[in-house]
Amino acid sequence: MLRRVTTPEGGATGRTPTSREPLVVMSGVDKHFGDLHVLKGVDLVVGRGEVLVVIGPSGSGKSTLCRTINRLESIDGGSITIDGAELPAEGKELARLRSDVGMVFQSFNLFAHKTVLENVTLGPTKVRGVKKADADRRGRELLERVGVGHQADKYPAQLSGGQQQRVAIARALAMEPKVILFDEPTSALDPEMISEVLDVMTDLATSGMTMVVVTHEMGFARKAADRVVFMADGELVEQADPETFFTAPRSPRAQDFLSKIFTH
Repeated sequence: MLRRVTTPEGGATGRTPTSREPLVVMSGVDKHFGDLHVLKGVDLVVGRGEVLVVIGPSGSGKSTLCRTINRLESIDGGSITIDGAELPAEGKELARLRSDVGMVFQSFNLFAHKTVLENVTLGPTKVRGVKKADADRRGRELLERVGVGHQADKYPAQLSGGQQQRVAIARALAMEPKVILFDEPTSALDPEMISEVLDVMTDLATSGMTMVVVTHEMGFARKAADRVVFMADGELVEQADPETFFTAPRSPRAQDFLSKIFTH
């Protein structure tokens, strides 16, 4: 994978969001749950190789935005394209396109009756048609990369929450996705396990992987993001590079949100 270039000051560069080749494009996306308007005409472009972190108060639509990108949630209006192809509503074409979009959930979603290695290799063998021996070799490499290689033959219940989430990241990587979505990946973890998952995600961010991360971890956002998007009430209120956002937020809504976080 490509490394991200850094500026002389050490920050992540160099390219503004608009100068990157668009990979994920959301245009006028609307989503309702009954009478609740959860996403309100959302326009968002994620560039290839960009690490986009989405933050905001609970109920702002962050997780719904993340889940619409690979059609885990349907949309009521607008369009979403991945690498130029619009996601169809259903069928084999959706499954094929969805395989280009990795997903890491809050609650791991590992198959309890399969070993760690089997969880990682299931997608490549069943969806991509990779030979089992090749999938196993790659799976063990990825488990080593995320620090749980020695757990490959165990079952998920034998692992800590932090270890299970790292397996989930390896499982997403095994599909060689164009983008990985992280939906609050540390929210179900005990405090001592959070850092081990964030360390893996930070390493992944510096490798050039395109990432959309919904999180409450402001330290990660500040350290790893190329761009921070602040959501409130189903709308994208503000977006900027991390330094600008955290030191000089423009909108009163973001100012209020940050003041509450950093004074508690």
